[in-house]
Amino acid sequence: MENVSIARYRNAGRDAPDAASPSVIDADALMSSEPHVVHSSTGDAWIAIIEPNFTGHRWRYVEWIAQACVEAGHRCVVVTDTEYASHPAAQRIVREARPDLRLVLLDLHTVPFGPHFVASVYMRFRNFYARALRQLNQQMHVRLVVAPFADYFFYTLAGLDSPFGETPWIAIVMGMTFHHASIGLRTPRRPVIDLAKRLLFRRAMRARGLRVLLTIDPTLPDWFASTRPECAAPLNYIADPFPEIGGIDPKVARERLKLDAHRRYLLVYGQIGERKGIRELMLALAHRHDMPCLVIAGQQDDETRAFIDAHAPQITPAPVIFNEFVSEERERDLFSACDAVWIGYKQHYGMSGVLVQAYRFGKPVVASADGLIGWYCRDGALGPLLDDLEPATIVRALHALAARWADGESAARPGSDHFLSRNTLDQFKRTLQAAMT
Repeated sequence: MENVSIARYRNAGRDAPDAASPSVIDADALMSSEPHVVHSSTGDAWIAIIEPNFTGHRWRYVEWIAQACVEAGHRCVVVTDTEYASHPAAQRIVREARPDLRLVLLDLHTVPFGPHFVASVYMRFRNFYARALRQLNQQMHVRLVVAPFADYFFYTLAGLDSPFGETPWIAIVMGMTFHHASIGLRTPRRPVIDLAKRLLFRRAMRARGLRVLLTIDPTLPDWFASTRPECAAPLNYIADPFPEIGGIDPKVARERLKLDAHRRYLLVYGQIGERKGIRELMLALAHRHDMPCLVIAGQQDDETRAFIDAHAPQITPAPVIFNEFVSEERERDLFSACDAVWIGYKQHYGMSGVLVQAYRFGKPVVASADGLIGWYCRDGALGPLLDDLEPATIVRALHALAARWADGESAARPGSDHFLSRNTLDQFKRTLQAAMT
C-alpha cells in the first residue's frame, strides 16, 4: 500500500479498557510504578509487534506474527492504538491472559505539532512507531521490534534512519509497486515518482538495526537482487498466508448463512470500500437477471454502505449483505457456500489475501488484470481476468464464469505447483521465526 492514510487524527486519548488483566497494559500503566516492569536480562527480553491499525487484513498479520513468536519460545507484546481495544483480536489476547503474550494500548494516532508532520503522512506514522517503542522501553526490555506493515514509514528511513534507535527490527512491506512497470506488470506509469521511490527504497535498506525486510511481493526480491546496494539488509519473500483449513459441505454452509441451495453466489469479502470495485460491480449487475447473486461480507465504510443501500434494490436477485466483522467460523462458511470470489479491485496493484483464501478453498475468482493480482492470475487458471471495470467487461467475465459452471467446472483449475500453493501459515511462521532468531 503506497497511498498511506490515517483514518483520523485526534488530540485526546480514549478511555482504555480495564487494565486489571495481566495481559493488558494501557498508557497510564506504562507510566506508573505498577509491577509490569520486565527486567532487562536476555531471558526476560520481549519482542514488540507494533501495529497502529487493526483494519482490513492487518490484525490477522499481528495474530500470526504473535503466534510465530510464542510458538518459538519468545515473549511477545502486541502494541496497538486504544481505538482497537474492543477489536476481537485484542480481546482474544486479553481473554487468554498468557504470560508470554501481552497487549499494550497506546494513543498512536495523535498528531504532534510541526510542519513536517502536517506535510507528510509517512512522518506521522514514523512518529507513532518511535513513540510506541519509547514508552515500552520505560517498562520492559524490548530486544526486537516487528513492524507488520512497514509501508507506513519505510521511505523516511532514507533520510532519517531507524525510528527504533539501537533496537534491532524486522519488518514486512505489502505494497511497494515502484518496480512493477519495469518488470512488465500492468500498473500506472509514473517514471519520476517510481524512480524517486526506487532510490529511497534502496537507501532505506541500509537503515540502522534492520535485520531483514520481508515482502509479500515475490517480484520485489528478484528486482532488488539486481540492484542491491552495498551493506543493505537482506530482502526476502514471505508468502501471504492463509491457514490450512478445509471447507465444509456447501449445503451445510448455505443452511447456516440462509442462502438458496440452488443459486450461484459471487462473494465480495473483506473490508468493503471503494477500492474493492464494489460500485462498478453493482452497477454492472443492475437491471440484469442472468448474473450470480452477490454476497457482500465484511465491514463497510460509511460512503460505501450508503452506495450499497441505494443500489442494492436495483439488483435481482437481491444481494445478501453481512456488514460486520467476520469471524473465522463465518469466513469458512462463506468461502464454502459461495461459488466464486470477486477480486476485481480498483487501483489496487499489490497482493490480496482474499486471492489466497479463494485458492485455498478451490474457488474461481473474477480478478483484475492489474498489478500482482493480474500476475498471479495471468494464465486464466484461477478464473477470468478483467482488463477494466466497465460494465460490459464485468458482464463478459461473469458469462465466462457461467460457461465454466455449465461445463461442470465448479472449481478453480490451477496446477498443484501453482505459486500460491506455498502461501501457507506454517511457511509464513517459519520464515518469521528464522528472521527472529
